[in-house]
Amino acid sequence: MNRQQILLYLVSIAAGSALGIALPSLSDQLGFLITPFLGLLLYITFLSMPLTKALQGLKDLRFIFALMVTNFIAVPALVFALSRLLVADQAVLIGVALVLLAPCVDYVIVFSGLAGGANQKLLAATPLLLVVQMMLIPVYMYFIAGKSPMEIFSPEPFIEALILLILIPLALAWSTQVFAKKHSVIRYVSHSAELCMVPAMMGTLFCVVGSQIHSVSTHFEALVGAAFIFGAFVPLAAFFAYIVGRSYRLPAPALRALAFSGVTRNSLVVLPIALALPPEFSLASSVVVTQTLVELLAMLVMIKAIPILIKSTST
Repeated sequence: MNRQQILLYLVSIAAGSALGIALPSLSDQLGFLITPFLGLLLYITFLSMPLTKALQGLKDLRFIFALMVTNFIAVPALVFALSRLLVADQAVLIGVALVLLAPCVDYVIVFSGLAGGANQKLLAATPLLLVVQMMLIPVYMYFIAGKSPMEIFSPEPFIEALILLILIPLALAWSTQVFAKKHSVIRYVSHSAELCMVPAMMGTLFCVVGSQIHSVSTHFEALVGAAFIFGAFVPLAAFFAYIVGRSYRLPAPALRALAFSGVTRNSLVVLPIALALPPEFSLASSVVVTQTLVELLAMLVMIKAIPILIKSTST
């Protein structure tokens, strides 16, 4: 199954698209399943890590500084430049800026690990990434899109994501690792969990796409410009992350993780913020969803391309 994972992920995306378009009434149910599937996926990912060593990632100050520079200096500068192409449509501009300014803290750990990245370092830096983006996104939004987004900005989605998608799966994985040393049944579960990685990712992709594709298809023409921006953002953000990482002399695994962090955005967390915008900005939520779909396809390319590119130029 692991050998065919890319094909299986594409099948999941296609199946989710087909179901979401054919039965849009199921979007709410599929959307409800995203968090459980993503939580399961992260639990399995954390379970595969030696969690007792995870906090050591915070001791790698070169990686932490590179992560902060990439996500809160280089990427905002890139977002500002790209967003100038969308100033005529305020709703699209707000959606693009909101999602691209927020670095991902959940499935970036999974995708980075699949590409041989130092996902333990990303895991250790997750609380820092969440806190800093909560503080800086309203400020950056003011300069990029004006005051209106700041008036409805709320930290609740970020706190909810930290609890449901990081702390709970992390605590469960740590408990499993501890009790696996004493109980053979739990040890068997721990050793077998990796077999569920691909099905859990397939379920996540299926639910994300199935729950959101109808919204995107309904506003397709209005979202073309945003999709172009998101497509351009992927290679540019990866290149900026690579340059920053090289300047800090990061080894290949850390450099791969940095590239994924620079590209992957916090769309599932900022979507509730976009949905809470006033009616005149309702298109912003569809923009965020569009970024999710573009990013998922980009991730499938990156987990194959990044190890080749970084290995050939960084080792």
